[in-house]
Amino acid sequence: MTAESTSVLVDIRKYDGSLSAQWTAIRLGEDEHGVWLGTAQGVSVSSATGGWTTRFAYVMLVPRGEWWTATFCADPGPEMYCDVCTVPEWNTDGTVLRAVDLDLDVVRPHGSEACVEDEDEFAEHQVRYGYPDGVIGKARQTCEWLMEAGRRGGDGVEPFASAYRHWLGLIG
Repeated sequence: MTAESTSVLVDIRKYDGSLSAQWTAIRLGEDEHGVWLGTAQGVSVSSATGGWTTRFAYVMLVPRGEWWTATFCADPGPEMYCDVCTVPEWNTDGTVLRAVDLDLDVVRPHGSEACVEDEDEFAEHQVRYGYPDGVIGKARQTCEWLMEAGRRGGDGVEPFASAYRHWLGLIG
């Protein structure tokens, strides 16, 4: 585990290149699961539909070479919020993170089981943006894996069971 505190621009786009969400996070460090970013309560987030301010602190895990990111939130946010996306890419100095949001989300509220959200948006965007068959298949496969890996009650695998708590404790 390494401890750092570099500012990172998180730039999430839709498949057509339009803005999905953009905000600044702090690089907290790295472990065997990937790079951990922290976002405090009250951070401004920009999107194509306007903007908002974060209502709670959270950490985001950016795994290496995977088609997802995972966000773990302080109350009252969801315990786990995984975005199915293209493999996240870093710029050369590690200050910008880019990924394409593929709509499907696996969400686990505090004290509840995980569920899939935005399947309707995924279906709509397959047509609107012309997702290739390989992208559709990989997104569905990743979503199914996240549902199993993110199971509640310690039945899930790390980092979804408890590893995130250390990182969340650094900002929450």
